[in-house]
Parts: sequence; C-alpha cells; structure tokens
Amino acid sequence: MSGLVEQIAVNLETVRRKIAAAAARAGRSADEITLVAVTKYVGPEIVEALVSAGAVVLGESRPQQFSAKAAALRHLPIRWHLIGHLQRNKVRRTVPLVEMIQSVDSLRLLGAIDRVAEETERRVSVLLEVNVSGDAAKGGFDPDALEPVVRGLADYAAVRVCGLMCMAGLEGGQDAAREHFARLRQLRDRLTGQCPEGVALDELSMGMSRDYEVAVEEGATIVRVGSALYEGIAR
Repeated sequence: MSGLVEQIAVNLETVRRKIAAAAARAGRSADEITLVAVTKYVGPEIVEALVSAGAVVLGESRPQQFSAKAAALRHLPIRWHLIGHLQRNKVRRTVPLVEMIQSVDSLRLLGAIDRVAEETERRVSVLLEVNVSGDAAKGGFDPDALEPVVRGLADYAAVRVCGLMCMAGLEGGQDAAREHFARLRQLRDRLTGQCPEGVALDELSMGMSRDYEVAVEEGATIVRVGSALYEGIAR
C-alpha cells in the first residue's frame, strides 16, 4: 500500500505543479483552482491512496455505482462531486452523498434535485452543464437558451447554482479545447448580469486529463482529472 500511496502522491504533485504553472501563465493563483480527482475506474484501494496523498475532493460519473462506492468509503473524509449524467430516478439516492452535482443538464433535473434537497433538508451546490462544443453526442444546455434559465434560478430554494460546467469536444485537440473553454467563460461573463439576487456563477468546471492546463489558462476554477493521477499504476 505504501508504494501505491507514493506513486499516487508523485502523480498528484505533478498535476498540481502543472495547474500552478498554468495559473501563473494566466496571471492567476493556483489557490483559485479546485482539483477534482476522478475515481470512475478505480477501486477502494486506490481511492484510499488518493485520500492519503491529500486528494479529498473526488468525482464520480456513474450514479448507479456511486452509492455503493460512497458507502464503502464513508470512513474517509471525502467530498464527493457527481460529474456524470444523472437520471431523475437516481436523484434521491445521490443527493445525500454529494457536496456538488456538476452535471445538471435540464430544468427537469434541476427541479428534481431541488425537491429532494428540500425534502431532506439539504442545501446542494450544482453547476449547469453547457454544450459549448455543439457535439450532438454530448448533453447540456444550449448556450443560446441559458438566459431565461438563469433569470429563473431564484425559483429553486434548496439548490445553490454556483457556476457552469462543460466538456471540450473530442476533435480538434488543444486549440479546439481552448476555444470551447473560452466560450464557456465568455458565456458566464454575459450571464452574470442576468443572475437574480443570491445567485452567482463564480465556478467554471472545465478541463480533464488531456486539457486541464488549457482550461486553467482560460479561467477554470475546477478541473476534473483522472488518468493523469494513475500513471504507472495497475488498475
């Protein structure tokens, strides 16, 4: 186990160093960026190593497996983020487990989360997922349809909408990713003036292992990194 923790710690430090360098290039502080370690494909032993190495904000993308994993690891000081698609029929089992749901892609889902959060007396932070790449295979709100959505956010009392999330398209490499991330940041800046009282779109979750440095340069406050943390480790 000690060797696993050491390798995870080396990988984690490498990612954090790259985040800090990207932030410096953009005239930002690394303290502005939250690293979410994605644990979709790893088991409890690796998750425990992650936590031992200092990564406690973890991201899961499969709600059907998430509840069992969270239960098995409830002895650890993990702050869970759900980063994958959430069906409305899995909201009730998910809300009690998470600090944030990053992948709210419809008003129907937002309403379901709000109702369950109110019933369970929880205050849940959420991000609105936006399809900035225009990829038909990706979920998320249409960027051109977000203004009325944002203006109506005051109607949801038990959720705290605190920003936007996106995934870069798979085609076009770093240049295309930069364009998509810049598009989300510019959209957030435009929408800020439309926010009702008590709503602030401060968080921008964008960037994964292949493009998190570009995301930081373009204004990400949250990056979701998985495979880069597990280099040299058998999974």
